[in-house]
Amino acid sequence: MGTAFNMWINGQSVQGEAEPLDVLNPATEEVIVTVNNASVAQLDAAVDAAKQAFSSWQYSSHDDRKQALNRIADNIENNAAELAEIVVKEQGKPMFLAQAEVSGAVAWTRYAAGMDIPTDIIEDSENKRIEVQHKPLGVVGSITPWNWPLMIAIWHIMPALRAGNTVVCKPSGLTPLNTLKLFELIQQELPAGVLNVVLGDAEIGNAMSEHPGIDKIIFTGSTPTGQQIMRNASSNLKRLTLELGGNDAGIILPDADIDAIAEGIFQTAFLNMGQTCAALKRLYVHESQYDQVCSKLADIAQQQVVGDGLADGTTFGPVQNKKQLDLVAALVDDAREQGANVLSGGSRSDSAGYFYPPTIIAGAKAGMRVVDEEQFGPVLPVISYSDLDDAIAQANASNVGLGGSVWSSDLEKAQQIASKLECGTAWINGHAEVLPHAPFGGCKMSGFGVEFGLQGLLEYTQPQTININK
Repeated sequence: MGTAFNMWINGQSVQGEAEPLDVLNPATEEVIVTVNNASVAQLDAAVDAAKQAFSSWQYSSHDDRKQALNRIADNIENNAAELAEIVVKEQGKPMFLAQAEVSGAVAWTRYAAGMDIPTDIIEDSENKRIEVQHKPLGVVGSITPWNWPLMIAIWHIMPALRAGNTVVCKPSGLTPLNTLKLFELIQQELPAGVLNVVLGDAEIGNAMSEHPGIDKIIFTGSTPTGQQIMRNASSNLKRLTLELGGNDAGIILPDADIDAIAEGIFQTAFLNMGQTCAALKRLYVHESQYDQVCSKLADIAQQQVVGDGLADGTTFGPVQNKKQLDLVAALVDDAREQGANVLSGGSRSDSAGYFYPPTIIAGAKAGMRVVDEEQFGPVLPVISYSDLDDAIAQANASNVGLGGSVWSSDLEKAQQIASKLECGTAWINGHAEVLPHAPFGGCKMSGFGVEFGLQGLLEYTQPQTININK
């Protein structure tokens, strides 16, 4: 690919000192490239570099930071084709979706560049002025997942930089290459040490969340890992933003126009082959429309072209890794054994690659693993209901609460139902849409803190009250 794929510490390209890491193409199971993980000593060096850089970067002007982020956006845009190809090869998604991920990275970076950090005036009277300023925290540790590796790195990094922090990032070992390329593109636009990237497994992740030199961790990933990070972070009371697992429910009301919403239901359930935290993962349908919905969704599923994301015409790529593929297969097998009806897909490919076609499961119900657990893959269980209150109760009967949705022609009624869903974001006639200006985060075991918008930006700051006696 014409890239060395090295880590970056203090503005220098370096190779890891720990064990080698093979990065696989999930469409072929072949090794793309072998890189080396970082040693703990290299992590310490990255944190030291970030701390040193913070001593001056925190006092950089807002205008300087904005200009730097806009230059970074230009660099991403100018290298979009290479970044998209890397995303396809290591993550597996079809090229059109990888291109959308790169375009989204550019747009999110430009949005962060344009944001202003306010000074809140509490009192401005004849004798006193009280204002709240928002100061950067210090060194931010970013730990990113494998499903949207470029986009989520941007979500973590850009507001941190905009607020005046420095960063040490650890991408998933399954998809590190686009992040390494991204950091190569960014280095020339920032002072040495402002942005550092290290590779590693759980040892490095734990060392980051325990590290006394890191002031905040932002993590996107599983709930158990988030819990471990929270335990480790207590050592120096790190600030945390945790976007964790979800098992998003969607409820179709009896008045919904099924022909109008079927495609939207499918696309938001199977976005990125279902490997999206806030994808629609459980669908509750009134018994009067149940057969129609199942049939429509199965028809759309069977029209998908499953294959290598680099191949022309591919609309549906592989699952990213074998562990996730095995989980998806086990959940479908469990549902089938308990009497569910698999209307499309339902079995892995015999060829090389982690391919599993989009799978619609009818006759699903609570108690089946595919309903109770997050699939994080190309499977959608469809559950019939007769009583709306019962459907709401089933939707809320989960210890996670990231997103949820209501689908209806009656917007007022839909809003009433949406307000009863126990989740961080409730969509109406849509699902899984995240926007740079709309705060996004979960409740219950889906984590805490928010990303995006002004609220998300301020999570990278510490408020300081200035009390002035005139």
